[in-house]
Amino acid sequence: MSDREAVINDGRNESVNQQMDRNWGELLQELRVLQTGVQILAGFLLTIPFQQRFETLDEYQVGLYLSNVILAALVTALILLPVSVHRRLFRKQLKATLVASADRIAKVALAGVALLSAATASLVFDVTAGREAGLLAGGGLLTMMILLLVFVPIWLHKRASRR
Repeated sequence: MSDREAVINDGRNESVNQQMDRNWGELLQELRVLQTGVQILAGFLLTIPFQQRFETLDEYQVGLYLSNVILAALVTALILLPVSVHRRLFRKQLKATLVASADRIAKVALAGVALLSAATASLVFDVTAGREAGLLAGGGLLTMMILLLVFVPIWLHKRASRR
C-alpha cells in the first residue's frame, strides 16, 4: 500500500501518517480481542490431558486434540506476528507496509480462530455426544463462521457501496 493509496476521503482531516497510525492502532485492538479468545481456547486445551477421562479418548480424538493444540499455537504466533514485524520495521518509515501486512495477517488469524473454534467444538461434541455429533457440530460451526466472518462483511461492503 503506497501513501497515495492510503488516503481515502472519509471526512477526517488527517495526514497519511496520522491515518496509518490510526489504522495501526485499530488493528492492534482487533488483534487483542483475537488473542484473548485464542488464549482462552488454548488454556482450555492445555488442561485436557490432566483430566482422568483423557486416557479414554480414542485415536481420532487424540489426533483432533493434538491438531487443536498445534493450531492454537500457530494462531497465537499469527496474532503476535504484527508485533514482531513492527519491531523490525520500527523507525524505518514503513508504516504503510506495516499496516498492509498486519491487515493480511489479521485476516489469516481470523480464519485460524474460526478453524480452531470449530475444531475445538468438534472435539468436545465428539467426546461428550459421539463422533457424528462432533462432525456435525464442527462442520456446522465452521460453516457459520465462514458465513459470519467472510460473507457478512462482503454483504455489508456491497450494501454500503450501493448507497
